[in-house]
Amino acid sequence: MSDKKSFVLRIDTDTYKALEKWAADEFRSVNGQIEWILSQKLKEAGRIKDPASGTTRTSGKKDQ
Repeated sequence: MSDKKSFVLRIDTDTYKALEKWAADEFRSVNGQIEWILSQKLKEAGRIKDPASGTTRTSGKKDQ
């Protein structure tokens, strides 16, 4: 099991409500949904390896 880091995240009410609805639609907690979103975007950006394939995916976009 990997270590987890706790931190405070401040977001506006409308964003939280949208996350809460999205999480409920996918049977996740808001925290779980945020982790999933971040994980997906990090994989897409080639910042972390995709555990399923063991490779780093890149989106073809360059950092600006």
